Amino acid sequence: MKPLSTSCSEVRSLMEACRIDCGDLPVEIQFSRFRGTGGVEELHLMATPTQGAPVQVQLDWLDRAYQHALASLSIASNTAILRRFFCSDPVNQASELEACPLTNPKTKDDLCAQSWVGQSPGGPAKIAMWAYHFCDPNRPLDKSQTGPTLILKRGELSHHWTMGMTCSEPQNSYGQTQGILAAYEAMMKPHEMTLGDHVLRTWFFVRDIDTNYKGLVDARRELFTQRGLTTQTHYIASSGIDGTSVEVDASVVMDAYAIEGVRSEQVQFIEASDHLSPTHTYGVTFERATSIAYQDRKHILISGTASIDAQGQIMHQGNVSRQLDRTLENIEALLNQAGATAADMTHWIVYLRDDSDCELIRQKMRQSIGQAPMVVVTAPVCRPGWLVEIEGSAIVPVDNPALPRI
Repeated sequence: MKPLSTSCSEVRSLMEACRIDCGDLPVEIQFSRFRGTGGVEELHLMATPTQGAPVQVQLDWLDRAYQHALASLSIASNTAILRRFFCSDPVNQASELEACPLTNPKTKDDLCAQSWVGQSPGGPAKIAMWAYHFCDPNRPLDKSQTGPTLILKRGELSHHWTMGMTCSEPQNSYGQTQGILAAYEAMMKPHEMTLGDHVLRTWFFVRDIDTNYKGLVDARRELFTQRGLTTQTHYIASSGIDGTSVEVDASVVMDAYAIEGVRSEQVQFIEASDHLSPTHTYGVTFERATSIAYQDRKHILISGTASIDAQGQIMHQGNVSRQLDRTLENIEALLNQAGATAADMTHWIVYLRDDSDCELIRQKMRQSIGQAPMVVVTAPVCRPGWLVEIEGSAIVPVDNPALPRI
């Protein structure tokens, strides 16, 4: 398989991706860092324990390795915007997660959007972490927390990260999705935001996805139609993937990202129709990818992507290795349409249906992406024939003086 990037690579002198040496701590950490023309940096870190131990021990390793990584990068912990934790058993791990300052979302002196998702990391890890940091050398970050939403105010824009929305009644995925989206719209209303104009990315984590995905799809499609999101307009970049919550009655959990004040000319919806069919071809409603342009950079949000062709058919049934190759080819096609390559990716999240495929897929991914931040988790995809799915994001430099700054 052709490598997509190199270890510790410099991309257009603005992006770097490297592994951090954690010394005696059995934790693997990779980071990517994008430096813009105004000095503003964005960092993504992935941290995964590499040795078996009880979850409280792995949490301690993770915390210490993370603090070591931040110190090595000269990054303050209060620059964190998002931390997502991939947990092997969130229901039984909840007390340990609440007791750890790193994973407790109620730590008031370190405002950060926190997400716990029941998706078991590969190998001996019981928990892994994706962290996103935003660093501005010219001014302190203006962060606030409203319910499940972290708000980062940046000039005329405010970035809203909403984590862990659930609705435990009624006890079906259709009704719960309706309840989640209704509550989310109510939260956005005071900010004069709407699904169609301001929401750029969603994640739907579905318990027992083979059974419950249809209810999510139907409820989302119906609401989108009511709100004017159709095949003639646009949808929202998204991942719909198996995942559980600490709430045992929750069939669906939603994380979301929206930008208050975003202009329509900043947003582009990416298709790569020569490689992937429109999602509505097989009855779902999300964008393959979305880009958001700013003065000095462009973000490209890659939805959950699998081994699919331009007619919407699953390719390479039963062969996870060849499915991975096609998935990476599809992602490269989406990136190319947005003016990027795989070397511009800030992070990769790899979902596997069968955890026994983890080592093979991890090795093949490392051959392709070098030391770019990556986590591999067990999480069945929305169609049973898909054995692997990948999502992530990319950043490329641009020069748009008329647009807002990030």
